Amino acid sequence: MFKVTQIMSYWLLVLYIVTFIGYLYDFFADKKYLYNTKRVFLFVTLLFHVIYLVERTFFLGHLPIVTQYEIFSLLAFAIGFTYFLLELLSDIRGTGVFILIFALLFQMKSTLFIQDVYVVNSILNNYPLGTHVITAILGFSAISISSAYALMYLLLYKNIKTNKFNIIFKRLPNLEILEQMNFYAIIIGFILLTIAIIIGFAWLPSAFPDFSYWDPKIISTMIVWLIYSVGIILKLRGSITGKRFAKFSIYGFILSILFLLLTGTILSGFHNFVN
Repeated sequence: MFKVTQIMSYWLLVLYIVTFIGYLYDFFADKKYLYNTKRVFLFVTLLFHVIYLVERTFFLGHLPIVTQYEIFSLLAFAIGFTYFLLELLSDIRGTGVFILIFALLFQMKSTLFIQDVYVVNSILNNYPLGTHVITAILGFSAISISSAYALMYLLLYKNIKTNKFNIIFKRLPNLEILEQMNFYAIIIGFILLTIAIIIGFAWLPSAFPDFSYWDPKIISTMIVWLIYSVGIILKLRGSITGKRFAKFSIYGFILSILFLLLTGTILSGFHNFVN
């Protein structure tokens, strides 16, 4: 049983490495035959990742949200899946190398250090919790991707202002598209966070008799949600665009990470359900 999960984990890591190399090579070489092939590699990797997560759930008897290394694997999937959606929506394929490197690093960390845990708190077998956790991870992953596009925007903006027409300038899409990708990522993240919050509010009070809406983790998530809801409204009204919107995305991401670190929302196993 251990060997099955471990072998699949290593094969998953190999797929992420191959996919990343494909995107990296295409970024520098710009070969036509890789234009669609690399997307196929990413699709196969994500499909195998789903099979791996289902297999792990089935054999270990609990959702893969118990340890931080299981969370790392979910983060890798969330980043890859969110980028895949953005690529399908925009058909812009020159930015994947900047996003998928993080999916590769998270999966590498997971594969190298993950252990199988069989005895866990019964609450971790609750599927509303699983949906809550997975949508939250997907939401924060989309927000992190939005900040990556914001950094690309600022990098390209600086290159244009300083007349540096290097490989970054040649391979990245134009500023308008990068801003659009940034906004798409924020919208995806905001929708997923909204779903996670709704499920949490509906399920947590019935699952925990001592539940409190003043829990620091709930408050921090709501603050992050409010920050991005204001940003979306201002963007739709045209109050923040271009460089200002890119900076908003980066500052919003930094604040989100600070709140998450302060409350231990990610790496403590989401609300300390373990043990």
